[in-house]
Amino acid sequence: QEQLVESGGGLMQPGGSLTLSCVASGRAFSSNIMGWFRQVPGKELEFVAYISQSGGTTDYADSVKGRFTVSRDNSKNTVTLQMNDVKPDDTAVYYCAATPFTAGTGRFYFRTTNYVNWGQGTQVTVSS
Repeated sequence: QEQLVESGGGLMQPGGSLTLSCVASGRAFSSNIMGWFRQVPGKELEFVAYISQSGGTTDYADSVKGRFTVSRDNSKNTVTLQMNDVKPDDTAVYYCAATPFTAGTGRFYFRTTNYVNWGQGTQVTVSS
């Protein structure tokens, strides 16, 4: 099973920008759909964004739509989450996740249970 390692978290002021990266080991990266999720202590994991294998399809949670952008570089086994105009409510541990299930429709990729491999997470804190 490939390993996923997130990086790029930190402390940001509201309105700032931050880029999270997730690097995958192994050869399966380009075959997997990749997702970003986040979790606040005491709450369930929340879907943030996902991207198809080629990068041609993306979708976002309503709370981040227009502010966050997910992208991937299959040559570098990397998926990136560009976070702009961050808000205090964006404070969370952010996780990337991978799934080999490519036939999902609707909100299939919004659900944590449809992902099979997870990174260890990176903390993002937005505070003035």
